[in-house]
Amino acid sequence: MKILVTGGAGFIGSAVVRHIINNTQDSVINLDKLTYAGNLESLSDVDSDERYVFEQVDICDGAELDRVFSEHKPDAVMHLAAESHVDRSIDGPAAFIETNIVGTYTLLEATRSYWNTLSDDKKQAFRFHHISTDEVYGDLEGTDDLFTETTSYEPSSPYSASKASSDHLVRAWLRTYGLPTIVTNCSNNYGPYHFPEKLIPLMILNALDGKSLPIYGNGMQIRDWLFVEDHARALYKVVTEGVVGETYNIGGHNEKANIDVVKTICSLLEELVPNKPEGVAQYLDLITYVTDRPGHDVRYAIDASKIERELGWKPEETFESGIRKTVEWYLDNKQWWSRVLDGSYAGERLGVYSESAVIEKEAK
Repeated sequence: MKILVTGGAGFIGSAVVRHIINNTQDSVINLDKLTYAGNLESLSDVDSDERYVFEQVDICDGAELDRVFSEHKPDAVMHLAAESHVDRSIDGPAAFIETNIVGTYTLLEATRSYWNTLSDDKKQAFRFHHISTDEVYGDLEGTDDLFTETTSYEPSSPYSASKASSDHLVRAWLRTYGLPTIVTNCSNNYGPYHFPEKLIPLMILNALDGKSLPIYGNGMQIRDWLFVEDHARALYKVVTEGVVGETYNIGGHNEKANIDVVKTICSLLEELVPNKPEGVAQYLDLITYVTDRPGHDVRYAIDASKIERELGWKPEETFESGIRKTVEWYLDNKQWWSRVLDGSYAGERLGVYSESAVIEKEAK
């Protein structure tokens, strides 16, 4: 197969591209705009493979999408391109509306136009796989509740609302136009090549630098953590074996409170990097509690029994094995994250909404 992967230079997208090139005979067209979070260095292990092609294209550019489809003639689309950071969506929701909603619409229309040119057997074999998030479901209240594929949508942030909208568009293009679509909703990913604005890489790098480890609120927000390479395997399973029109929830079966995640990182660093930055007695001392994020969901947890039952996928990594691999990867790949930090992101806190900030922004 020839698979068009949008957002293939991003965190999850690059894991998908590496998985396909390293573990299958399929070829990849990586389509990425290369925003601040896109990094081609994440693909240095596979970018010389003859089955890999890169196209720097914005999914909001319909003409360029048409060219890519015409030139490369993919057999499937895996749509991962998205603005994904909740805090950034609080500071600047417009980019999320543009990329996640308008971009998904533009990609769907370019795909549909191309799909309509295919022969009947190729039409039937074609897949449009939309990769989404469990955040579309909102907040779980009961401690025993889990998100299932039929949980109602109640997004809390501009980010999750934009992803919910894109999910609805994808399902509508199947219902209205017959475009063969599949949707997956995943829990929080972590692992190698993660852009350091997200919790786990930010905590690792801050600790190594002797900086504070900011915990939102009381730190008891619970997330289901999914190792990114497990997720990549699941996504490939879905695009090759999943049933058109179905939704598959993908989770790691690893529910952890944010504070426990950070304490685990500190414990691993005590073991792996005992020579601490000057003035730091122990990494745990760097933990600082800060004002919670506006609209912060308390708990997410995925019921991933459907994908295990129907497609035979389950995560291989426990949180303990995955977080150790992640910390070790950051310790071994300073060149990668140093270059990221030299660029547009400096570890500053985003998403601190306030009326005064809004008034100041409008005055400018």
